[in-house]
Amino acid sequence: MNKFTIKEVQEKYDLELDKVISQIKKSRAKLVLLQFPDGLKQYAITIVDYLSEKTSAGFLIWLESCFGACDTPVGLEKLKPKIDLVIQFGHNQLMPRF
Repeated sequence: MNKFTIKEVQEKYDLELDKVISQIKKSRAKLVLLQFPDGLKQYAITIVDYLSEKTSAGFLIWLESCFGACDTPVGLEKLKPKIDLVIQFGHNQLMPRF
């Protein structure tokens, strides 16, 4: 059982999950690697569960460091099965709503 609900995650962060789902479907990705900064790793399973419900892709969670867009995992091309898509999430919290 997940510690968080997707609603709780989406209330706190704008992860643009609709865009993620659209890109997965558009690229017909079968295996997707998700990369999270440390502050978002606690939500990774909740996000994977949600994306799994919305797509037919399989997911891997990158547990190593992620300090920005330039911190991309190396050697992925050697993995079997092949990773079709890498999605990297940012860590900015939503601005307060007035």
